[in-house]
Amino acid sequence: MAPTTNFFRASRPLFRSPFFTAGSGPQQFTNRMGGAFRARNAFRQNGGKRFQSSAAGAGAAETQQSWFKRMWDSPIGLKTVHFWAPVMKWALVLAGVSDFARPAEKLSVTQNVALTATGLIWTRWCLIIKPKNYLLAAVNFFLGIVGVVQVTRIVLYHQSQKSLPQKAEEVKDEAKEAIKS
Repeated sequence: MAPTTNFFRASRPLFRSPFFTAGSGPQQFTNRMGGAFRARNAFRQNGGKRFQSSAAGAGAAETQQSWFKRMWDSPIGLKTVHFWAPVMKWALVLAGVSDFARPAEKLSVTQNVALTATGLIWTRWCLIIKPKNYLLAAVNFFLGIVGVVQVTRIVLYHQSQKSLPQKAEEVKDEAKEAIKS
């Protein structure tokens, strides 16, 4: 085969019209256009309601599903891990929030760094996957925020402990001067 033949054979769909192809006659044209004409006529017969089914009207209430049924059958619905993972992960967020009441010296740096990293990494992942799981992304975002707050508290506590010996020396010197005078 000549190279030009391969080019035209490969690009043939670009040059085709959906209505007129090689060897098409009036019968094929009417078959293709008939679908469009039928859809337009159905639109006019339904009083301009484009997506109304033939069972609409009296049986419209029967064809609609309940909220529970739609959530159950959804790809991120009630029966999937996409729904229950965020619900169970809120327990981690609430545990982190309850640790706000604990003194910073009793908090674990590695645990809170791990919570921060987990929250931030999984937040990004939940927005990449399909179907996107915004509920799980939200809970992971809050898990990361709680971790950042806790790590900040721990770092500030450790910085204050480093300067504490210097303050103790100053207080000691002031006490010696007060005793002498």
